[in-house]
Amino acid sequence: QVQLVESGGGSVQAGGSLRLSCAASGRIFSSDHMGWFRQTPGKEREFVAVINWSDGGTYYADSAKGRFTISRDNAKNTVYLQMSSLKPEDTAVYFCAAGSSHYSYVYYGARYVYDYWGQGTQVTVSS
Repeated sequence: QVQLVESGGGSVQAGGSLRLSCAASGRIFSSDHMGWFRQTPGKEREFVAVINWSDGGTYYADSAKGRFTISRDNAKNTVYLQMSSLKPEDTAVYFCAAGSSHYSYVYYGARYVYDYWGQGTQVTVSS
């Protein structure tokens, strides 16, 4: 089992920045990749970014490219999502997720490649 706890959410004005953290515990050595998703009421959970736990390779949704950066601290078992130039449409609950099996990066946008999920942290961007 892997436990994931997100933090760092909050309220910010458009154009501002936030850094989300996801602390992992448990059988973290079994994880291959960790990602961020987001969800708004009535909509499907949407892929944001993913990072490979061992080699640090990354992959982003088009909506995140150029504004968001995913990174990891292996010593702290923590993954970060630095979000800049935030827009009101970035408002959502952000979830951290971890997966055990390795896939080609193109598959990391799919929810089925993730085995564990955090409880989420709210991000609100006001105009």
